[in-house]
Amino acid sequence: MRRYTLRQLDIFLVLARELSVSRAAEKLHVTQPAVSMQLRLLEEAVGLLLFEQIGRKIRLTDAGQDFQRYASAAMAQFKELDDAMAQRVGMQKGRIELAVVSTAKYFVPMLLVRFRQKFPSIEVVLHIHNREMITNMLARNEVDLVIMGRAPATLECNATPFATNPMAIVSAPEHPLSRRRRAPLSILHGQEFVVREKGSGTRQSMERLFEEHGITPTIVMEMPSNETIKQAVMAGMGLSFLSLRTVRHELAAGHMTLLDLEGLPLTRHWHVTHLQSKRLSPAATAFKSFLIEEAGSLVNLWA
Repeated sequence: MRRYTLRQLDIFLVLARELSVSRAAEKLHVTQPAVSMQLRLLEEAVGLLLFEQIGRKIRLTDAGQDFQRYASAAMAQFKELDDAMAQRVGMQKGRIELAVVSTAKYFVPMLLVRFRQKFPSIEVVLHIHNREMITNMLARNEVDLVIMGRAPATLECNATPFATNPMAIVSAPEHPLSRRRRAPLSILHGQEFVVREKGSGTRQSMERLFEEHGITPTIVMEMPSNETIKQAVMAGMGLSFLSLRTVRHELAAGHMTLLDLEGLPLTRHWHVTHLQSKRLSPAATAFKSFLIEEAGSLVNLWA
């Protein structure tokens, strides 16, 4: 049997996800040489190269892709072992791997502060990505709980709503449509939009809404960051479809305008989600209960 340490597997999986030594080191709170050294030791133990250098970037080799699949499954089994033992002794401490879609980052830190006040001995490890990456992590059983909009239809999940997620169209204050009142959605046809990237839950919600109403916008730019999109909208680059949880302060300050359109805001919900087959630890169960019982009112106050 080959000698892999859990630390090496952990570093490998983070590196396989980030495909960047510097980002992996940042996520793991270690130095870049430490990541490189552990990878080298792991490859020596395996006897195969797991990554290859392509210009300035790295990617998984075919062997690395196989190794990632089995390593993910192995680490998930070790996590279930920890959870099973924790349940036997009724521990109210432990570690939660929590993944959230990027739009939820505006209120999740506040929820974590409140949760830690109640359960100071529970460690929460936070992962923030777009919907596509979060769905992949969920499918690989790499996380305990996920905060997202809709649960992925491709997975058997348990998804419980805990807070509303109103979504609408925003513009710069000087945009011509900002002066319209109760305008039909059809006025958006052909309008210039700055949008989230493919794979984003916000982008998917926008596309479903526009398809339902026969609207074809002019996409002037895709951006992977709500913050960058907000700056682009305020600069007059175009309209955008965003969660109102992300623009509360800009609207209050008058830097952006909420368009008055029929049928909007569109109210969706945030869900706490996990695989149906997942055996939640007492720590994860406590956090899920906290979200369902308390987070809705807290989110309304904060965002």
